Amino acid sequence: MSAPRNAALMGRVPLLPTTVVGSYPVPEWMERLKTDYYRSRMSFAQLTDLHEMAIKAALRDQELAGIDIVSDGELRRDNDIDYFLARMPGVEIPQTAKDFYFDYYEARVPAPLPDRFATAPLGLADDFTFTAEQTSGPVKFSFTGPFSLSRRIHDSAYADQRELVLAIARVLNAEAHALAERGAQLLQIDEPFLAGYPDAVGTAIEAVNIVTEGVDVTWGLHVCYGNRYARPLWEGHYDFLFPAVLDARVDQLVLEFARKGYEDLPVIEKFGWDRTIGLGVVDVKSSEVETPELIASRIRSALELVPAERLVVNPDCGLRNVTGAVARAKLAAMVAGTAAVRAELAPRITAPPVNDIAAASESPTETAPESVARGA
Repeated sequence: MSAPRNAALMGRVPLLPTTVVGSYPVPEWMERLKTDYYRSRMSFAQLTDLHEMAIKAALRDQELAGIDIVSDGELRRDNDIDYFLARMPGVEIPQTAKDFYFDYYEARVPAPLPDRFATAPLGLADDFTFTAEQTSGPVKFSFTGPFSLSRRIHDSAYADQRELVLAIARVLNAEAHALAERGAQLLQIDEPFLAGYPDAVGTAIEAVNIVTEGVDVTWGLHVCYGNRYARPLWEGHYDFLFPAVLDARVDQLVLEFARKGYEDLPVIEKFGWDRTIGLGVVDVKSSEVETPELIASRIRSALELVPAERLVVNPDCGLRNVTGAVARAKLAAMVAGTAAVRAELAPRITAPPVNDIAAASESPTETAPESVARGA
């Protein structure tokens, strides 16, 4: 494999660390209030307070469930696109009112995007800092990738769609540098639209490498089949990613398996992916709560092809489209099922507890295996 840049240590994570993909359920009351904001019935300051309260609650839910690496639930974002495009220099959004907060803006690019920034223009580092201040454990921070963002833009500036994708990637690279400077150690690029355009995978990976350029963190790349209103937008198999994704300068692939089945795992092994796999073990498009036994069986099946040191356990996609109660139950089952498999592996390898990141750096002889620390 082409070696990725040195990834930041994620501290004392256990074998088979559990995490989330990104988004978390938006309560009905919050949906109503966010829509009120877009109908000019609520101030931006009130909306900010609302977001921060919801993020604290989402973090608490994840911690109570026992998740090892938490996220902010993407609760500041109305959907997977608008939060980024609304802040991106050179992107115009003529109509900012919405009938429903989850709707997409109609965005356009009338002229080439700027490629030099005095500061990171999207402000993602501030979002990360707030989240990191609310929890003592490792935080995953995700953002939508340049290819998917480009699919929601009316482009009249570039003769070639590829040039728009790469221009967006340069904006996101500035954001990634700012995030790393604030202490982010695990960044994830989400490409939920890529499965619908398999012929564009080369461009998407080229753009991913622009995003990650010079940013020394652990990088994840999440590719799913869409999750709009709890429905897949496309169907297929992950073989479309290969061999192009082997050139991606990322440390882990975070993939959807629970809904689709695990037939793609041999494909990934066949093409020689030897970095970490984020194993989807929870179907986020169903409200049925998996049992810990089912979760454990899915992990065991994956262990037949991928060593435990290269597995991270997560839901298929974000949890936005299930209720809070279902999300909490699914995460608790995921943690319990993972714990059962860890116990079975304990005689072979004993991983240290999740604890202080700084302590892990100071005591390298006591940390989990290097591949776990890099890939978690």
